[in-house]
Amino acid sequence: MTNPYINVATEAARQAASLMKKYATRLESIPIERKARADYVTDVDRACEHVIKDHILKRYKDHAFLGEETGKVGDSDHVWIVDPIDGTTNYLRGLGHYAVSIALQVKGRIEHGVIYDPNKDELFTASRGEGAFLDAHRIRVSGRASLDGAVLATAFPFRYRRLMPAYRAMFDDLFEHIEDIRRQGTSCLDLAYVACGRLDGYWELGLKPWDLAAGALMVQEAGGVVMDVAGGERWLQSGHIVAAPFKLITPMRHAIEPHLTEAIQAKLKDPPHLA
Repeated sequence: MTNPYINVATEAARQAASLMKKYATRLESIPIERKARADYVTDVDRACEHVIKDHILKRYKDHAFLGEETGKVGDSDHVWIVDPIDGTTNYLRGLGHYAVSIALQVKGRIEHGVIYDPNKDELFTASRGEGAFLDAHRIRVSGRASLDGAVLATAFPFRYRRLMPAYRAMFDDLFEHIEDIRRQGTSCLDLAYVACGRLDGYWELGLKPWDLAAGALMVQEAGGVVMDVAGGERWLQSGHIVAAPFKLITPMRHAIEPHLTEAIQAKLKDPPHLA
């Protein structure tokens, strides 16, 4: 793609990936800080985010930046939303499934997204109204029209374990009707895989904006649908998301909606701001 925002984000993602590869040779010596249960940050995360932020803001000095590790910097209608390593636990354990996720939000709407998988050297890109791509090839969601035969992706709500009873009920209802479920630990790649048809659909609870922003745009630009778990549009703010082809989103929601607790519904009605 020749879009300048995509080009800059791609350059930043590749720079961060080079740092990851450098640190990967000495994972055992990297200090690990536990932010919360099953939620970690390392010097690698911080270094990668710094590289991304520096590269982007040097070119767009008047833009704002929202990163997983550094939080919100600046005030602008243009906000870069970044997860420097989506899948830090996988990275630290030598599991080759993690990625850089970078999105640009303009006046409250995600307009551009880049997801780079350094292990497979796969670059997913999307710009609103211009389609979604894997490297130079246009991608589309699968043609799956029913739960029968579907392979879905999900992850446990590890940040909000109080949601586990509702999540388990959703899981059980969906699993009863589908082919299988994958839990790979990198939400941006789950969404990218829905966008390119490797997976048929995806749902998760309790995510953050940097987990979702770029991948959700990929799905939309690949012909899919992204909703919150109640069928609304507050997936980015609430972190409760469903993504699938148009004909599959309704049966997924029908399995999920009976298990929405009052706490989940309250967050969908009055979700927090991004920063």
